[in-house]
Amino acid sequence: MKTLQTTIAGSFSLAGFGVHGGKPVTLQISPATVNHGIVFIRHNAEGRRENIPALSSSLGSTTLNTSIGSVDFGVSTIEHLMAAITALEIDNLLIEIDGPEVPILGGGSAEFITAFRNAGLIEQDALRQYLTILQPVRVEDGQNWAEFVPYDGTRYEVEIDFPVASIGRQSFSFDLDGDVFEKEISKARTFGFMRDVEKLRSMGLALGSSLENSIAIGDEGQVLNPDGLYYPDEFVRHKLLDSVGDLALAGHPFRGLFRSYRGGHKLNGALVKALLENPEHYRLES
Repeated sequence: MKTLQTTIAGSFSLAGFGVHGGKPVTLQISPATVNHGIVFIRHNAEGRRENIPALSSSLGSTTLNTSIGSVDFGVSTIEHLMAAITALEIDNLLIEIDGPEVPILGGGSAEFITAFRNAGLIEQDALRQYLTILQPVRVEDGQNWAEFVPYDGTRYEVEIDFPVASIGRQSFSFDLDGDVFEKEISKARTFGFMRDVEKLRSMGLALGSSLENSIAIGDEGQVLNPDGLYYPDEFVRHKLLDSVGDLALAGHPFRGLFRSYRGGHKLNGALVKALLENPEHYRLES
């Protein structure tokens, strides 16, 4: 764990398109001062601008992705970018975006990790603050659940269970480490079922999804991507990647153990809110 706050050495831009809206979008990511946090600036061609901090208080929709800000002028699908920021332990950034959705790029966090490393990371003259978990916090939705428990470190344990042969029941654990995240998790792609595609696209979703950025699962449960999977258990690794990004909305890195069973964006968001609602659950410390 890093002692000092961190930002990037220089600005960079990334361009692509949104996985749901399918629209082109450009990110401009710049260094920020100490205690600034991660803040998005959404702007458009008409000159409208809005600052949206990457915090639980800004949380919007958690349907199929994690969004922050208002419905009419927010930023969606932030989780893969936020996962890269968390894995590299970056504290302060200004992220300008000219569209409603962070670009999907390769479907995971790998391209973001590479861009941050190329930009360079620098330590700042201020201590990092951590949310140390003091008491268990748990949220449930039927059989699905997510929880924080005290732990000496930062650890994620995620389990999924799908009645599909190519997925089934998978689990993956990870102690926060940027190099391990890059090698073992960052390439894991989002996934979906072909039977749902037509319905989603009629709702204006998944318009930018393709075999280049997503794992497609056929009617018989088979993986349709010609090159197969990047990891044998890529599905659960992507769920863990999503969790790393979602939990970043706590506003500070946490010291504790996160566990989930059949979780997702909705439960992750609810867990962060439940943690922050009760000061007895955590202590903020350097």
